[in-house]
Amino acid sequence: MKRRLVAVAVAGVSLLAACSNDEEVLTSTTSTTVADTAIPETTTADTLPPRTLPPTTPSTSTIPLTEGSVTFTKFADGMVKPVDLASRGDNVYSVAEQDGRVVVMSNGTVSMPMLDIARQISTGTEQGLLGLAYHPTEPLAYVDYTRADGDTVIAEFAVNDDGSFDAASERVVMTIDQPYANHNGGELAFGPEGLLYIGLGDGGAGGDPERRAMDLGSLLGKILRIDPLASGDQPYTVPADNPFVGVEGALPEIWSYGLRNPWRFSFDAATGDLWIADVGQNAWEEVNVALADDGGGRGVNFGWSAMEGNHPFNTDQSAEGAQAPLWEYAHGDDGCSVSGGTVYRGNAIPSLVGWYVVTDYCSGKVWALRADGTVLLLGVVPGNPSAIVTGPDGELYVLAHSDGVAYRIDPA
Repeated sequence: MKRRLVAVAVAGVSLLAACSNDEEVLTSTTSTTVADTAIPETTTADTLPPRTLPPTTPSTSTIPLTEGSVTFTKFADGMVKPVDLASRGDNVYSVAEQDGRVVVMSNGTVSMPMLDIARQISTGTEQGLLGLAYHPTEPLAYVDYTRADGDTVIAEFAVNDDGSFDAASERVVMTIDQPYANHNGGELAFGPEGLLYIGLGDGGAGGDPERRAMDLGSLLGKILRIDPLASGDQPYTVPADNPFVGVEGALPEIWSYGLRNPWRFSFDAATGDLWIADVGQNAWEEVNVALADDGGGRGVNFGWSAMEGNHPFNTDQSAEGAQAPLWEYAHGDDGCSVSGGTVYRGNAIPSLVGWYVVTDYCSGKVWALRADGTVLLLGVVPGNPSAIVTGPDGELYVLAHSDGVAYRIDPA
């Protein structure tokens, strides 16, 4: 299917939680220092072909969504570098803090930690505790963190009846070597079929120096899909219908590839569509959508590092067959690092139902985006928003990383 590309042009900056300009030149233990090198656009003929999606089913609301339709209400503060929010199916708001704690938001503030692994993680700019997800049917939680040596760990913890994590129960599901300290990804999400999806950046430095994102022999620059439950002596199993099972030279865990740093992705609870906010390099941020009817990202190449957004980047990489982003925006007034993002399916704002809501870490701008390419600015939140997530009440929450605040998106 084809879809239309919507571009918003602006100017340039840098960031913390999902670094887009890589101001720090980070060094690998096995590679020489690599600085960012923006490869200039040579011709517009090299851009990805735009894709046209069918119109989105209109909201049943008779009130149109406009700028000013929503407001951002402070829900809780007192957190330290919040990066993710999850719920185990009750009314508990579990928040992952980058420095290594999982806390509960309640009564406008936060509780004592349900989990504290601060002593076993690395705490570089883009390192730490980066993702949290609860198993949909088992009393288990999964976290994504970078351990002391900088490698990514996906770990499982048993969850007690009171919601606390049994720290002694930690079981390492997967460890991924990280050659540099940035672009770790961090998202964990259970898909509609109950399997775990894992977001991994391209390994870091700048410009995908080892060309890992399109390399099917590397887990970096990918979204993975596994059954995380232990099976015999295996820490996890690979679903038989993963796209690269049995493909010579390809790792079977891979679901999608060609991603730079998919800091946050999510599934539409109503349709199963996969929405990915992929952090850009020097110039462009992008949002991708993979429709459930088209496989939900199964085997899709999203183009990095042949392309940054819809623009040529590493000319030694082929963009043939890559899927264009649904939406891109340039660095500048609109920001410098996209922070996803989820489709709203709540009850409080009928006109927002079916819109994907996304923000930028640098500018704090919050947009609503539809699968037909329509984009609407909703407003601005302070504090370097690191994520927009759905709470256990079905409403949307913006996590302000630097201020330690969670804002609920309410009707104006």
